[in-house]
Amino acid sequence: MHIPTGCFSEFNTCEFELLQLYNETVNKMTDIPALLFDMDGVILDSMPWHVKAWQRALAEFGCSVRDELLYLHEGAIEPATAAEIFHENGCRMDEERFLKVLGRQIEIFNSEYRMKVKVYRQVPDMLADIRRDGRDLAVVTSSHSDILQEVLPPSIRKMLSCIITGDRVPRRKPWPDPYLAAMRNLGQTPSNCCVIENAPAGIESARSAGMKCIAIKTTLDEHHLQNAHHIVDSHHELHRLLCGKSINVRGEPLIV
Repeated sequence: MHIPTGCFSEFNTCEFELLQLYNETVNKMTDIPALLFDMDGVILDSMPWHVKAWQRALAEFGCSVRDELLYLHEGAIEPATAAEIFHENGCRMDEERFLKVLGRQIEIFNSEYRMKVKVYRQVPDMLADIRRDGRDLAVVTSSHSDILQEVLPPSIRKMLSCIITGDRVPRRKPWPDPYLAAMRNLGQTPSNCCVIENAPAGIESARSAGMKCIAIKTTLDEHHLQNAHHIVDSHHELHRLLCGKSINVRGEPLIV
């Protein structure tokens, strides 16, 4: 549940009840011992560049789809599902053709866009605060390990207890395998883990693994993220939620 800070301009019983609910949510989040982050669109501001690479690769093969389709299926466009995903959007795609498009997408991303990828500005401080609390941190991504090594800075990697990439699991998102692999690596249980995601496949993966999931609206609107347990507007709000910063009746931060 997201409560805009501006709604506390006038104090009343309803607002106080909403405030209590919000702060109870914050307190519950600070008790979770392991936080599992998706990479693209959560740690890294990378998805616009991946989408540009997809569109250029598709154009070379005479295809064009809406950007939103690529954001909706982030991390879950596989040879076995590509035909259906693209055919429904007017683009003929069998497995052989998809693999050629995928190869070009990777080439274009690496040569033209990889260097443009940045860590979201608020992320380093947020991860440092979580580590200071003694909690486990993991990154769980559908990207392969060679891509991760190129785009995820060492300063972020050194804060992580675990990294799971798409080539380390038998099934990628939306299957539960990636998050279950991270859980086992950390020696945790599903109830001790909370996932932070930005796309439907990742949310489904987390929930199928029996974990709580927070969705952040970096790439998609709220109505695409409804299966998450909680939705936040920004990394600032995510930091506040994960690191124990409640709010008072005026919407001002309170350190818990």
